[in-house]
Amino acid sequence: MLNSITEGFLCCLMGKTTNAVGPLDSVESSNGYSFLEVKPGRILRVRHSAPSRPSAEPPEEPRDAERGTVHCKRKITLYRNGQLVIENLGDAVRSEILHCSNGTAEPSSTVELELSELAGQAPVQSSAGTPGCGTPGSGACNAAAGKRRKRKPKKVINIDCKKQITSCKGTHGDVVLFFIHGVGGSLDIWKEQLDFFTKLGYEVVAPDLAGHGCSSAPQIAAAYTFYALAEDMRAVFKRYAKKRNILIGHSYGVSFCTFLAHEYPDLVHKVIMINGGGPTALEPSLCSIFNMPTCVLHCLSPCLAWSFLKAGFARQGAKEKQLLKEGNAFNVSSFVLRAMMSGQYWPEGDEVYHAELAVPVLLVHGMHDKFVPVEEDQRMAEILLIAFLKVIDEGSHMVMMECPETVNTLLHEFVLWEPETPSGDGQGEKK
Repeated sequence: MLNSITEGFLCCLMGKTTNAVGPLDSVESSNGYSFLEVKPGRILRVRHSAPSRPSAEPPEEPRDAERGTVHCKRKITLYRNGQLVIENLGDAVRSEILHCSNGTAEPSSTVELELSELAGQAPVQSSAGTPGCGTPGSGACNAAAGKRRKRKPKKVINIDCKKQITSCKGTHGDVVLFFIHGVGGSLDIWKEQLDFFTKLGYEVVAPDLAGHGCSSAPQIAAAYTFYALAEDMRAVFKRYAKKRNILIGHSYGVSFCTFLAHEYPDLVHKVIMINGGGPTALEPSLCSIFNMPTCVLHCLSPCLAWSFLKAGFARQGAKEKQLLKEGNAFNVSSFVLRAMMSGQYWPEGDEVYHAELAVPVLLVHGMHDKFVPVEEDQRMAEILLIAFLKVIDEGSHMVMMECPETVNTLLHEFVLWEPETPSGDGQGEKK
């Protein structure tokens, strides 16, 4: 603590930034870790594990062209008073994914949007066969819709496409899993997940964000804006992506997964959001502690680390401290931390932006998360077209480190999941 305060005073007096990660001297690969130069002088550490496959792989089983195909059709209407109406007109997707709770698996219903609803009103949920808006016989809802149609909308978006959602196995050579961490983390927080999926034969990719882990740390705040980091993730994605790519993000990393899914709808097969928050546009807080000078933040770094431990884990014992150390989490310079927090400006990432996604999404939430309320993930599930929300009772913000077996099982079930294919008579038929 004393050393931290002393270094902070030196930082103020000399105008230098302490605890900064310098640029890497080498971009050579070793032990599954690579160094990718996304821009001149901007180098990211990437863990890339690809299974060794025989040169002549056995041909995959013939696949029915309609198997797992879902008709994604919805109308998104934004009115000038800020009200948002979403009408789902395509197939209702059901899931048999298990709900993991306290290390056990129990069947759980899914969150589906089958009704038109106004943003800001109480959420309306219904399952197939339940009378509601858009269902014959719902006179009150039809009357309300008639009133809404009289108003002139600010923006109308129509989505009409077919998505083939298939089971992705480790033996499939066209599947890649991307893991993206959030502020203060590193690719090491995914250790349990990377090891788990690598053993199952999946190709996995996990980068360190700029200024995190072993990636280079430019000493300019503009290097840590959302757009700068998103372009880094675009470069990583384009470098390793194949035909079916699954994006897994944690916290701030979820925003980059959403960005990539929006930019590459034909390449992103599924998305997993872990404690990512609601579908709101990003805007830095003007009253945040991270607006303080870098040298002051450096003096406060022990307190900030303790606060992160308390808020990020359901328990604060020796095990959690060790996990934090092994995951190289919250071990970034004060300059990078301040720049990351102040650079979270992404006005495009609002509810409409998320509602446009036509990709299946699994939302995982740790019940004891003090950073992201469960209500935010619930709202995200309501806005997304195909979304399943799973809550882990014993987890917190770092749930993938606290409950790795539960999270791994849940993620793997979603990766293998394939939707029921609606038949001509409207009844779901499991293939």
